[in-house]
Amino acid sequence: MTEGAPADSQDHAARGRQALTAGPGDAGERLDRFLAGRLPGLTRSRIKALIEEGCLESGGATIKQPSWRVKPGQTFAILVPEARPVELAGQRIPLRVVHEDPDLIVIDKAAGLVVHPAPGNPDQTLVNALIAHCGDSLKGVGGVRRPGIVHRLDKDTSGLIVAAKTEAAHQGLVEQFAARTIERSYLALVWGKPRPAAGEISGNIGRSPRNRKKMAVVTRGGKPATTGYRTLRHLAGDRVSLLECRLKTGRTHQIRVHLATKGHPLLGDPLYGRGDRERLKALGGGKSESPALGRQALHAASLGFRHPASGEQVRFSSALPNDIKQLVSRLERL
Repeated sequence: MTEGAPADSQDHAARGRQALTAGPGDAGERLDRFLAGRLPGLTRSRIKALIEEGCLESGGATIKQPSWRVKPGQTFAILVPEARPVELAGQRIPLRVVHEDPDLIVIDKAAGLVVHPAPGNPDQTLVNALIAHCGDSLKGVGGVRRPGIVHRLDKDTSGLIVAAKTEAAHQGLVEQFAARTIERSYLALVWGKPRPAAGEISGNIGRSPRNRKKMAVVTRGGKPATTGYRTLRHLAGDRVSLLECRLKTGRTHQIRVHLATKGHPLLGDPLYGRGDRERLKALGGGKSESPALGRQALHAASLGFRHPASGEQVRFSSALPNDIKQLVSRLERL
């Protein structure tokens, strides 16, 4: 894939003090929209924030109204500061980098690695690792030098995740996720034999009214969600199936919730799997060396999108990690 040098140079060009003059065709246009068209390295939301922060002048006066209507011949000067250093510390955490260029980075995340810092995990996250790994190549998102995470993987889900290095790349990826044009497929080991062997599971997903730590398919509220699936193979005498799942939406715990609701929870899922330990013990004939994983058997296996800088369609893939691969091997012998 060609690297996105043009977008990187645009990002640098957007920094510092910029002077722009409105032409006859710009008459009556909103100020933030006018500037966004002239400064392609910045999103309209970022420009709006800069205007409201007092970073724009015209005729020696500060303008703080993004909705200001532009007049022909009017000259504007906008100050675009360098991205502020993020408060989070960079931490040297081993990463498997699948692809990296000036605009974005694709990581094959290991199971056990949290994506975002949170009260229960203030550091040692993917964000901390990316800050250390990318260094000065992070041009800033929202005026802060940090990676732009546009989708998430659960802590114990392994596989592919993309992060933006620039504001323009972040905006481009966000728009593709919103338009549902991002390709994402997952490999999952589930209990039982789904019928039909391939299909779709739909149902609004929201916070469980019984357990606030869980998500659930709800009849009121929630957000629409659809998961496509197909059976790749049956294991352990049809007691376990390997599925490929494709997300048409991206809700919290979507695959885990939909498959559990259908009666086929993921192997090793501590939150949505009932009787998982007993089932695993039964598979092993009651032996202590029964096949176990220690996490939900879910892996983000492929990721495809239009590169926000080059416009090229790109696709990345990741093979099953060793822990799931070894579990499949054991299940094949049962």
